[in-house]
Amino acid sequence: MTANKSKKRLGRGLGALFGDSKSNPSSVAGSEKKGAAKSGGLPSLGFASLPVGSLFPSPLQPRRIFDETLLNELAASVKERGVLQPLLVRPGNPEGQYEIIAGERRWRAAQKAQIHEVPVMIQQFTDAEVLEVGLVENLQRSDLSPMEEAEGYQKLVDEFGHTQAALGALVSKSRAHVANMMRLLALPASIKSLIDDGSLSVGHARALIGVDDCLSLANLIVSKGLSVRAVERLVGSKKHSKKTSKDFGAEADIQALTSRLESVLGLKVKITFNKRGGNVSLSYSDLDQLDHLVNRLMLPIPEKEV
Repeated sequence: MTANKSKKRLGRGLGALFGDSKSNPSSVAGSEKKGAAKSGGLPSLGFASLPVGSLFPSPLQPRRIFDETLLNELAASVKERGVLQPLLVRPGNPEGQYEIIAGERRWRAAQKAQIHEVPVMIQQFTDAEVLEVGLVENLQRSDLSPMEEAEGYQKLVDEFGHTQAALGALVSKSRAHVANMMRLLALPASIKSLIDDGSLSVGHARALIGVDDCLSLANLIVSKGLSVRAVERLVGSKKHSKKTSKDFGAEADIQALTSRLESVLGLKVKITFNKRGGNVSLSYSDLDQLDHLVNRLMLPIPEKEV
């Protein structure tokens, strides 16, 4: 299938891709029998119950990270109640195996719970549709890490020629959101790992794009707990000066203190320093903020001075 043909099929909506998932048990059973009859014992299309060993994860699945704690919780639920929602699969190879399009977490949980068969719905999918379903399903459930989301967008662009605007419409995100997420792919692998494990937020990472020695700055962010705003100020300072790494370590401390003061006081804070000392500036926008600041800074007068 050409990229243009793939584009036309994308965006049909998950309802169209999944089919009617509200079938009752009798219709599911009928589908299983019908599918098995067509393929000489192996179900072809429709609902069926398949051994977990006959299923395999899709290489097109954007999700790479599965939280072990949540997986164990799901396994406990599956052991007690079974797999309630069918997995979405497509015929995978002539040996009778099926590729998981949606539901890999349920499949993994079923194995942990020692469940031998799981309900599935078998449908035909193009590779483009597999990517679409995997990306949209995980985004709707907030199951993708930022890097997984970015890589999913890039796959759809590289393999099927989609524009960022088309991707935004597909996943109900703005074009700017898609573009900003894809920019993360330009970062070094070590910083991507920090994003994946939650040490760096997307806001932190975006501030590091295009910065020389961004890994050193990333380590400063993690070690000193810098806010996104503090990082943006630090990056701006770095781009317009020739300071040493030691200088930036000291400035990172100042930015961390600035962020902490702004959080406590609710005001914009600016700290400047040099070898001889420095200044702390507090900015307020109205008299109420000034009154609040004065009350925070005023110390009780000792009784002997009254």
